[in-house]
Amino acid sequence: MKIGYPCINRSVQCSGSKTFRLASYSEARLKETVANNLSCLERIISYNAERGILFFRVSSDIVPFASHPVCVFGWQGHFRGGLERIGARIRAHRMRISMHPDQFTLINSHDEEIYDRSVRELRYHCELLDLCGLDRTAKVQIHVGGVYGDKPASMDRFVRRYARLGDAVRRRLVIENDDRLYTVSDCLELHARTGVPVLLDVFHREINPDGLSLKESFKKTAATWLKRDGLPMVDYSSQLKGARPGSHAVALDPRRFKKFLADSRPADFDLMLEIKDKEKSALRAIRIAAGDPRLRAFKKGLTKSCRASSMS
Repeated sequence: MKIGYPCINRSVQCSGSKTFRLASYSEARLKETVANNLSCLERIISYNAERGILFFRVSSDIVPFASHPVCVFGWQGHFRGGLERIGARIRAHRMRISMHPDQFTLINSHDEEIYDRSVRELRYHCELLDLCGLDRTAKVQIHVGGVYGDKPASMDRFVRRYARLGDAVRRRLVIENDDRLYTVSDCLELHARTGVPVLLDVFHREINPDGLSLKESFKKTAATWLKRDGLPMVDYSSQLKGARPGSHAVALDPRRFKKFLADSRPADFDLMLEIKDKEKSALRAIRIAAGDPRLRAFKKGLTKSCRASSMS
């Protein structure tokens, strides 16, 4: 088990997700922004590694407008060295990386233009991870998409569209259950029809249940991940008090998290905390999970790996 957080580190004094308006696009502006984002990402990776935070979701905004037709600059070659250096550092620390395109990435949209834009966006995310030299355990997660008034037809469309995606995208793509439209069971059906792994979002499962227990959800979603995909990834959060259902908590609730760890055993997975105070909750969660055999087993394996490396 590795524990982490998404995109933004509030302790490091930089932003790895700077962008700008499309109207301000220029090659010089793009180069400057990407250089800043990569520099900040490198600092965040170092911060996380020093503190045992070994799961991180990289911002989609590393290369602004990368999938937009306006971007004709060869950023891949220009920033190859920096991406390879970051990737080497990630691999050296055995860190797990993921990415999550925004809610407008909809491969089951009935609009072909939206589908085409979504495919370009997915290709960008996967290309970025490829340039870092990361294996297929570095995943790109998306929601299934919309219902558009006909859920069975929308699921059929997802299956057809998924088949049209190239291998470079399919090898990294995973789907997650959401808080309104697609349940864990819906995602499991799509896996059965496509082979796409299912990421369990336990908070969304609470809000949008389907009759499966938590243990059943862990067991069934874990079975969708092949060994080459790495451990299953799981998203965790809790309800922000007084807010609309689905609003993420500001900070980790220790009592609730301890119960989650107990209830989820013996399932093993890498855990992404979708909680607003980011690295603070990740550090708190790692301290709480210190006695958990899943986290201890990983740390033991990491220590053995480091010793073997130092002797070679």
